[in-house]
Amino acid sequence: MEYIIYTDESVQQGRFHSNFYGGALVKSADLDTVKSILETEKQRLGLQEVKWNKVSAAYLEKYIAMTNLFFDLIESGKIKVRIMFTQNALSAVGLTREQKEESYFRLYYQFLKHAFGLIYSNSSSKPVYLRIYMDQLPDTKAKAERFKNYIYSLQSQKEFINANIRIRKEDIVEVDSKDHIILQCTDVVLGAMQFRLNDLHKKKPAGERRRAAKTIAKEKLYRYISYRIRCIYPGFNIGESTGHQGDLSNRWNHPYRHWKFVPKNREYDESKTKPK
Repeated sequence: MEYIIYTDESVQQGRFHSNFYGGALVKSADLDTVKSILETEKQRLGLQEVKWNKVSAAYLEKYIAMTNLFFDLIESGKIKVRIMFTQNALSAVGLTREQKEESYFRLYYQFLKHAFGLIYSNSSSKPVYLRIYMDQLPDTKAKAERFKNYIYSLQSQKEFINANIRIRKEDIVEVDSKDHIILQCTDVVLGAMQFRLNDLHKKKPAGERRRAAKTIAKEKLYRYISYRIRCIYPGFNIGESTGHQGDLSNRWNHPYRHWKFVPKNREYDESKTKPK
């Protein structure tokens, strides 16, 4: 058995929320079916690459159709999706210079370690292997390799040993999202969340009184995504961590979750919150 995890990152510094990471997990037994279903729909719709930045008024209905199918697969349990971000008003304090410089990879590491609840996923005596496909990392090759070594070492931690979760070094790779439809769909959901959490749906071109058609289209797509999430979880709050309903294993069981990462040592700055 393998878990294939596709990961992406978005805005590192937004107006209200930053450090957006997204991931989709598919079991090896479902991978070919999921890819085939999504690729067939993508071809039917005549889309070259599915990407949040390419959402426009002309393509809105096609993106809604693509997103609809993606969430059908999430609801059916074929795909698990996780979104992580930070809130600017809650900033870490007491960080060393090295910690600040490596914050991108440190947060990425936390996302991969915790977001899917992997340590709750395997109660059998048989090992489960992780394959991790990361959208190309925006940093030096040396830093990327050091980061991959940290990910590889997860299997040596007690909780991962107990859950029989294993990782092969060659299965931690950077990929081009153009070649991976699951990663493309994840990019759309991740993009929609950072768009709404940073109030980009209100943005107007300089000197204009009205929003651009592309902004309106993106807001409509966000609203559809929000509707599909709330079909799973009524009253879902996109800006807060999803509760585990008294059972930590739901970090694995839930098909869709958000995680607002809050630093242990932090300070609160009300000036960085949204105007009331």
